[in-house]
Amino acid sequence: MTPEGCTKTFSQMALEHIDALYGFAMILTRNPTEAEDLVQDTYLRAAQAFGRLMPDSNLKGWLFAIMRNSWLNEVRHRRNGPRFVELDPQVEAAGDFDFVGNDPFLVYVKKMDCQRIRAAIETLPDLYREAIVLRDVEGFSYQQIAAILNSPSGTVMSRIARAREKLRRLIAGWQTVVLAKAQ
Repeated sequence: MTPEGCTKTFSQMALEHIDALYGFAMILTRNPTEAEDLVQDTYLRAAQAFGRLMPDSNLKGWLFAIMRNSWLNEVRHRRNGPRFVELDPQVEAAGDFDFVGNDPFLVYVKKMDCQRIRAAIETLPDLYREAIVLRDVEGFSYQQIAAILNSPSGTVMSRIARAREKLRRLIAGWQTVVLAKAQ
């Protein structure tokens, strides 16, 4: 395959995962600008290495592994590199979700639930947050997550179980509040 054909094939195949990669980048960075940069860096690295990808490989998993490794390298660099103080901190706005529905109360409840769940996930330690997002949001198998995180499958399963338990405890009282308002 010619280099132009290889690039075109990569572009067609990889761009269908851009939203999922951006979502994972937001989980890792917690900053829209850094997330965009991380996605761009991931695609750049993947495009350069695309010829080495085995034909029957899981492209999505491969992209997620590249992203996580790039992020870990960035974190290591930040720890060891110069430190700068932000003089004008930018306040991040939580992403808005569009819900279709006739009942304004249900639309409000769904939006609040999404925001609460997202906030609850944000409170998890990094290792738990990565695992739960890869499994429950992105739908990767335990084996795929193990490959992405470079951890044994048992460790991945344990992290996901612990993350789910922490989330259950955090959101335990929400349903009773919603039911009380609906009645």
